[in-house]
Amino acid sequence: MIEEAKDTETKILDAAKEVFQHKGLTGARMQEIADKAGINKALLHYYYRTKDKLFEKVFELAFSVFIPKIRDIVLSTDKSVFEKIEFFVDNYISLLHKHPYIPGFVINELNRNPQILVGVFEKNIQFKEMNLFEKFEIQLKDEANKGIIRPIDARNLMTNVVGLCIFPIVARPIIQGIMFNNEKKEYDEFLSQRKKFVTEFIINAIKVN
Repeated sequence: MIEEAKDTETKILDAAKEVFQHKGLTGARMQEIADKAGINKALLHYYYRTKDKLFEKVFELAFSVFIPKIRDIVLSTDKSVFEKIEFFVDNYISLLHKHPYIPGFVINELNRNPQILVGVFEKNIQFKEMNLFEKFEIQLKDEANKGIIRPIDARNLMTNVVGLCIFPIVARPIIQGIMFNNEKKEYDEFLSQRKKFVTEFIINAIKVN
């Protein structure tokens, strides 16, 4: 019975990921998710009472491994800024490659209903509660004072890193179609190599020569 329940929930979450990816939170319908999961709507509501709760669960699952790693590395006192950048880039690109629907429905919800998305991020990532930006900012200032890196605001740095990581995923149809003649294997190799490129690009931009 327990295994059957787990199987049903897995079907629900897989269906929800697909629907949210194509329709966004606002455009998605619980009936469509139930149909795709092969269950009735009443059973879907038994597992998830609202669409918002289901969306939040899908988001949490995607980030469930990534977020604890990032918290640990940001809070670490024995890792340099360069090491933290390398760790973030490697894990973030891997996450987006494994869950390519994330950028799509994040962008959709930024246009449709940004407050819901902000709430999901705040609850699951907890930047404010853990003062992650402030703590990273302190390390950046410390390494800048030591002459290791150029002075830079933590928010600007992370915006640059995230932008360089996320664009090849969002623009995959164009990049894979035009640059790699729609060869998935070549695109995947490019994405893997991009981890090193982005890391070196960011480090070289802030490193004091």
